[in-house]
Amino acid sequence: MLILGIESSCDETAASVVKDCRTICSSVVSTQIEEHKKYGGVVPEIASRRHCENILSVVRQALDEANVTLADLDGIAVTYAPGLIGALLVGVSFAKALAMSSGKPLIPVHHIAGHIATNYLTFPDLEPPYLCLVASGGHSHIIEVLSYTKFRVIGRTRDDAAGECFDKCARAMGFPYPGGVHVDNAAQSGDHTAFKLPHPIVAGNEFDFSFSGLKTAVINMLHNAEQKGIEVNKNDLSASLQYTISEILTDKTIKAAESLGYKKVALAGGVSANSGVRAALSEACAKHGFEFYMPEKKLCGDNGAMIACQGSYNFLNGITADESLNAIATLSMEDI
Repeated sequence: MLILGIESSCDETAASVVKDCRTICSSVVSTQIEEHKKYGGVVPEIASRRHCENILSVVRQALDEANVTLADLDGIAVTYAPGLIGALLVGVSFAKALAMSSGKPLIPVHHIAGHIATNYLTFPDLEPPYLCLVASGGHSHIIEVLSYTKFRVIGRTRDDAAGECFDKCARAMGFPYPGGVHVDNAAQSGDHTAFKLPHPIVAGNEFDFSFSGLKTAVINMLHNAEQKGIEVNKNDLSASLQYTISEILTDKTIKAAESLGYKKVALAGGVSANSGVRAALSEACAKHGFEFYMPEKKLCGDNGAMIACQGSYNFLNGITADESLNAIATLSMEDI
């Protein structure tokens, strides 16, 4: 079985061909980081325009590198939610046209489900059920993966996501966009005990997250220091920030696994590339005797392979769409 996956939810135009659910035949990603860097973040209008310009060549390259044609495909999978609406519409419209013109099934894929699926591409033997922490610039979720196509969200952010906290604090420290990787690099030379940062408490659900207060605390600290003419050690602050975010994500995930009786824990999403988060959750799982899974770093960011992989399982479970499929900016995993 060969599935083409198309991803355009934010600022990467990506396409991939995946064979039999877990073998990557090709993976092409056209990133817009350098263009958005001058604005300090993603500009939705620019992102959409670049997707329009790049999507044909990216898909064509993915097919060429996999040495397949449209006729060889069993289906075309595409991210339809959530994400920047203009960016999503480019991918959805292209995939619909491609599916209709080729007579191939159209397969809708939820972006977060795609991130979870990256672990199947890294670990051929991983099977549901298990618990997965999905952390990225727009999402911080603890999700029960009940099957390949059924999910239950048991914890989510009430405000900012972990990746957003990383990026906005990085910007306040003067690091270029995207800031998370620069914080990670700086943290390697810093002392994580140098700054005592808050652990926001969330009422109502012990597994929910909140990173807005942490972000505000760091930004206020930097502004106060600047007003007083005090120089802040960015390496130490980066290490403290990374340690705090990693600790918050890890503690809640481990508590959720213990509470629900899971022995398998996975990590996914853009923040899964962060060395502090990877190490903290890996060590905690080992300490508690849990099996731990996390994707290769090259699969942590948005890519077409994760959409093709999840699309493969959706297809096997009869989840397809017709020409009425539309892009949706916000959609809970539970509303798929």
